[in-house]
Amino acid sequence: DSFWGEKFDCPLIPRYKLFFVEVKMMGFVGVGGFSGLAVGQKARISGTGLTSGRRVSVARLSRSRVSMTLAEPMVETEAPVSASEESFVERDDIRNIAIVAHVDHGKTTLVDALLAEAKVFRENQTVQERVMDSNDLERERGITILAKNAAINYEDVKINIVDTPGHADFGGEVERVLNMVDGVLLVVDAVEGPKPQTRFVLKKAIEMGHKIVVVVNKIDRPNSRPDYVLDSTFDLFVELGASDEQTDFEVVYCSALKKVSGPSPDELEDNLKAVLDCILTLPKPKVKVDGKLQMMVSNVDYDEFKGRLGIGRILSGEVCSKSEITVCHPEKDPKKQRISEVFAFNNLGKASVDSASAGDLVMFAGVEQFDIGDTIADTSAPSPLPPIAVEEPTVRMSFSVNTTEFAGREGKYVTSRNLRDRLMKELEKNVAMRVENTDSADTFIVCGRGPLHLTILIETMRREGFEFLVGPPDVIYKKIDGEQCEPFETVDIEVQEEYMGGVVDLLGRRKGLMTDMGSCNAEGMCSVTYTIPTRGLLGVRSAILTATRGTAIMTTTFAGYQPYAGDLPKKDQGSLLAYETGKVTTYGVEAAQERGKLFVKPGEEIYKNQIVGLHQRPGNLNINVCKTKALTNFRASGKDNDKNVQGFVDLSLDDCIEYIGQDELVELTPESIRMLVKVTKKKK
Repeated sequence: DSFWGEKFDCPLIPRYKLFFVEVKMMGFVGVGGFSGLAVGQKARISGTGLTSGRRVSVARLSRSRVSMTLAEPMVETEAPVSASEESFVERDDIRNIAIVAHVDHGKTTLVDALLAEAKVFRENQTVQERVMDSNDLERERGITILAKNAAINYEDVKINIVDTPGHADFGGEVERVLNMVDGVLLVVDAVEGPKPQTRFVLKKAIEMGHKIVVVVNKIDRPNSRPDYVLDSTFDLFVELGASDEQTDFEVVYCSALKKVSGPSPDELEDNLKAVLDCILTLPKPKVKVDGKLQMMVSNVDYDEFKGRLGIGRILSGEVCSKSEITVCHPEKDPKKQRISEVFAFNNLGKASVDSASAGDLVMFAGVEQFDIGDTIADTSAPSPLPPIAVEEPTVRMSFSVNTTEFAGREGKYVTSRNLRDRLMKELEKNVAMRVENTDSADTFIVCGRGPLHLTILIETMRREGFEFLVGPPDVIYKKIDGEQCEPFETVDIEVQEEYMGGVVDLLGRRKGLMTDMGSCNAEGMCSVTYTIPTRGLLGVRSAILTATRGTAIMTTTFAGYQPYAGDLPKKDQGSLLAYETGKVTTYGVEAAQERGKLFVKPGEEIYKNQIVGLHQRPGNLNINVCKTKALTNFRASGKDNDKNVQGFVDLSLDDCIEYIGQDELVELTPESIRMLVKVTKKKK
């Protein structure tokens, strides 16, 4: 029941040792996750605290942080070089990398620091925080929504950096970006360690075979725990099926905010050269310089003057300005078109170039008819590449023309044609989204990867001047082996210990299944992980924040389709509906606030059947918040006394989307967000 370990001569994973072992005594089955190992069979194990020449019990291994794979000792042999590989060459002057991480682990801040380290900005230049987040919504929400390109030069090597979104709802962006790069920087928080979104982006990188450098960021935090983070990250690599080369990752420690880095937490320097040196160790692009042109379109941008712009990586050959090319796809007919201009990424912008060769990330203009996943190929020998495969959407919402009493007052684009054209335009650059027609010409079904994915589109359209109605989010069901299945999410919640009971009760009632519960840290924060139906998460965020006094941190990741979990409980509280159209008065609010919490303030204009508050009991209730004082000889109108008016609930767009039920809608205009109840007209 014990092993005799012999050290195997190979590069060591930091803080881990690799051993080949052979069972000298009796075999065992099903101990500590290891199974099927027989007497005389050899295996390779990796873990902490292992020493060559030492006997280790099975119980010791099962308790250790180790992994085992059945294997024979590897023999270093030179693989024969095929004829197809001989034509590939490595470019020493370029590296293409993507930076991936969980939300708020410091991706964009690290890019800012790398740009500063490469002297992209002048010494006296004023640089705004998170310069890569150029979108207004990105700055307001503090997240990256759109993948962006930058390029820096370090030791005569051009490093193309792609900043990727960190939220699972924008996974379509991550998948496209990883098709363009050769290596990945995985940024992990020095306190939190790997989180659900870390798992999502790392899984994609491992599946594509990319080499990965782990960057432990925020090492300057007082309660940082780099040893735990490194152990957890290694476990995640093994769990996701990483190869031996991928698990032999390099680690660098840094604080992007303070611009310090080093090979260990105790050897930090006042620069980020340690991070840049690790980037240079990532694989060089293997390309066919003399081959025929092949370039996969991985992203799309738009310019008011140049029109649609395609972004991609040249895999073979050379692309030139003012040259003829063929746009091809395995499932489409090839089309000959002409590229008017080619751009190379330079610092934070792009520069026009005459030509670009294989291995470069470029942007091109002039080609009108192309989509993400198409191949830009040589006209003499058009050969399409395998198109990008993107995961299917899981949530859908209805978009329709505004038909309320206040329709057309505030919006610039209000017709169904405007709405349809805008949704079709979004499909050109958002591959993870789908748009379906309905029986009504005024209503469209928009499908996305999650509520946040669709909410970002809704807010963008609202700011562009559109006026429309949206329905509640609903999940997309599938039939798998004759059984109805629905999408599930993995939810990771960090909450104070005193509020843990409320969170467990809330998720349990929504068909959630607890899969992990961690111990509390020094700050009293506990973590809990659930697997829960996606429809159970619709509207749960605000409820959790209420139950935890706004202290909970919740992140979600798509966990696949599973059998239907059953019906969910209905709302405990109904809505307060406006009795008539008019202007809200203080007098009406004083009488109505006893019925529940109000969403509207005195002076606001409302219409009949608009949702003006949250009822304290189940079911909807019509109230009159527009009524005024009766004028008599003994009573003057005067000023309303607002001393008895209580506070109002101010709802954001995300709150409104979470609040509405199946018979309710959200009205969106550039100036207002209102909720209303559907009214079915009775036939005479």
